[in-house]
Amino acid sequence: MVNYVSSKEATERVVAEIKAAGGRAIAVKGDVGKSAAVQALFDEAKKAFGKVDILVNDAGRYRFDPIENVTEDKFDHLFNTNVRGTLLATREAVKHCGNDGGCVTNISSIGSTGAIPNLSIYAATKGALESATRVLAAELGPRNIRVNAIAPGSVETEGLHASGVIGTEFEKKLTADTPLGRLGQPEDIARVAVFLASDEAGWITGERLVVSGGLR
Repeated sequence: MVNYVSSKEATERVVAEIKAAGGRAIAVKGDVGKSAAVQALFDEAKKAFGKVDILVNDAGRYRFDPIENVTEDKFDHLFNTNVRGTLLATREAVKHCGNDGGCVTNISSIGSTGAIPNLSIYAATKGALESATRVLAAELGPRNIRVNAIAPGSVETEGLHASGVIGTEFEKKLTADTPLGRLGQPEDIARVAVFLASDEAGWITGERLVVSGGLR
C-alpha cells in the first residue's frame, strides 16, 4: 500500500511501476498525522493484503527557517507528520502484525545529528524519531517486531526540488561535501529499506543506518 496526501499522480505512477514488476499495490490517501486517517489506511491495507508485516514510515515534511521565524504552526506542521505520524502508524501496524512479527523502518536524516543552520525544527523531529526508534525496538522486540531507522543524506526527491535547493549553490556544496560526489536517489534508500525488511536483517533492530554517500 502506497500512502499519499496530495501527490495522487506521483503515487499512482509508483503503484503502476510495482504492478509492472509483477507486484500487487494500491494507492490510498490519508494524513498520517491524524489518528482516524491512519486507522482507515491500515483497514484498507488489511482488506487488500490480509495482514500487515512491513511498515516504512517515510511520510515527512521539512523546511528551512531561522529561529526568529519559528512559529507554533510551523512547529506543529513538521512534528505532526514526522513524529506523531510515525508513532500513530506504528501503533496501528502492530495491531495487525501476526505471530510472525514484523518490521518497522523509520526514515530519519543525517540532519538529526548535524548542525545545518535554519533547520532546527526539522532536526528536532528527526532526533525525536530516532529516540522513538530505539525505545520501540526494545518494547516490540519480544513480539518479534524489529524497528530501525535509516538516516539518508541529501536525496533528490520531489521535496528537494520543491524546496528550491536544486540548481543553487547550496546543492553544489552538498554534492561537493558528499564523498561519493552526487546527490542520492530514492532507489539508494529503497534498497536499504528492502534489506531491513528481509530475513537477511533478522538480527537487526534498534539501529540507525546512515545512507548518505559519506556525507556527515
